[in-house]
This record gives sequence, structure tokens and C-alpha cells, in this order.
Amino acid sequence: MSTFSFAAKLQEAGLPVLARNRVTTIQVNVGKVCNQACQHCHVDAGPKRTESMQREIAERVLHLIRQTPGAAAIDITGGAPELNPNFRLLVAESHAAAKHVIDRCNLTVLLEPGVRDLPEFLAANKVEIIASLPCYTRDNVDKQRGRGVFDKSIEVLRLLNGIGYGISAGLVLNLVYNPLGAVLPPPQQALEADYQRRLTEDFGIRFNQLFTITNMPISRFADFLERTGQLESYSKLLYDAFNPATVNQLMCRSLISVSWDGYLYDCDFNQMLGIPVPGRPTVWDIDSFEALENRRIATAGHCFGCTAGAGSSCGGTLA
Repeated sequence: MSTFSFAAKLQEAGLPVLARNRVTTIQVNVGKVCNQACQHCHVDAGPKRTESMQREIAERVLHLIRQTPGAAAIDITGGAPELNPNFRLLVAESHAAAKHVIDRCNLTVLLEPGVRDLPEFLAANKVEIIASLPCYTRDNVDKQRGRGVFDKSIEVLRLLNGIGYGISAGLVLNLVYNPLGAVLPPPQQALEADYQRRLTEDFGIRFNQLFTITNMPISRFADFLERTGQLESYSKLLYDAFNPATVNQLMCRSLISVSWDGYLYDCDFNQMLGIPVPGRPTVWDIDSFEALENRRIATAGHCFGCTAGAGSSCGGTLA
């Protein structure tokens, strides 16, 4: 991606440099520990990783959340965030502070020992679950995420439906689609209709929305592209598909990403690439996340992944 300049593309399109507006979402990456090792993972997470947010950092994040009244959403991710020992603290205290809490869940983690009571805990705190399910067929899911993952995912989705997720008001269950290869996602609305039909007909499963997210050419997916000789062509695909209509909706315009060790980033992708907020501040260097408003956003070639086609964010398409 180094040959494609995002800053130059913005200038060519007559757009100003990216700057953050009001901070409305705090995305907290609690670490890289995960029960899966998916081939598209931009975090390079897995069972052998040890990076995990400690209690002191989690409590500082919660303090800053309370000092940032404009931040309505707390988006907890990983790894498998549920495996972090401070996950329940972050959820409960954020909910108590009247924040909308999001759990980015790989589904199968809810079958792991020690966390099987989590669905009820999440429901009690009105946590929105955004769950990864890259396809509605067994072969495609297992190819991307490992043998047996699809059947376990269906088991957990049925469990979540059983306590009201995707059915009852206030218990939101959204799914995430990632392409299997070096292509852009299909139109989100049409694919959601396919998911709704197939999951209902085949398994009796209900959910609220489907988000389509473009695979970022970084970390494990970048390694795959390099091995298969597709890195340059995929990077060009993203560059050529640049859509200026997506820029004002980019998630970095209203989001701050906090790493497991307390550093601050403009997004989770920048975090994984080690591109910090200018000045490399930590949660100990600010008194509120509002201190990061109206600041320039660090960009690089991977940003074309968020602006290609209909755009991509943690909440799906943008345009």
C-alpha cells in the first residue's frame, strides 16, 4: 500500500485533511488473546497471544469515559474481548454510566469454559452484540475460521435468540460479513436479505442487521496476500475504488481507539500498524477523550480500505 498516498488522494478530490469531530465512540481493544486464529484477522489474534489489558488500564479508561459525556458508545473488541479478566468490569461500569455498550464477539468464545454465563450478563446490561459470521454456509465459514466454527456459531446464535437477542427490543444482535478473498464486499442490503432468508429457513435464526466490512491489507490478511501474490493488485483495487462520498462518514471522525496497553489511536487499524495519535499519548496523558477532538487524523495507504466502493467501517457500509 506504500505506493498509494491517501493524503494525496484526498487533495486530488478537493477534500481537506482528515480531522476528528466530536468523540462519540470509544473503542477499547482489550488485547489479542482469542480462542480462534482467523486468516483474515487484522489483529493477528489467537490462542497463543498474551497481550491483555490490565486492571489499572481498564479503570483509567472507565474514568475517562465518565469524563467524556459526548461519548455515547463504548465498543469493546479484541481478540476475543470476553476472555479479558476486566471485560465484565468494562461492560458493567460503562452501562452504569448510561453508555451504550457493544461487544464484538466471534460467537464461539461463548462456549468456552468460564464464560458460559456471559449471554445472560450481556442481556442484563443491554449490550449490543456484533458477531462475526462470514457466510451462512458451513464450508465458507470453516474455510476462513477453522473446522467446526460454523456449527458452534449456529449453536451460539440459537442460544442468543433463546434469551431474546435479535428478537426482543433492546437486545440487538448484528452480524458481520468479511469477504473470503481479495475482493470488495457485495452490496450490504442485498446480502443482508440473503442472510436473513437462509439463516431463518435453514436454522430458525433471527438477527437485526448485517454489516459488510472490507478486509484490510494488514497483519495476517496482508501476509496471505503477499504469499499468494495478490498484495499489489488488492491495494490497487482499493485505490481505484476510492469513493469521496464516504470520507465524511469515516469512523475515525468520531471514534478513539484505546489499545490494551493504554495508548491512543485514531482507529483499530492504525493501532495494529503502530500508527498512534500524533504525540503518542496514553490514557494517562489526557483528562477526557474530548482532548482528542478537532485533531488531525493519522492516515496511510490502508485507509483506502475504508473508502473503497460503498465504504467500510465497524458499522458496515458508509455510502
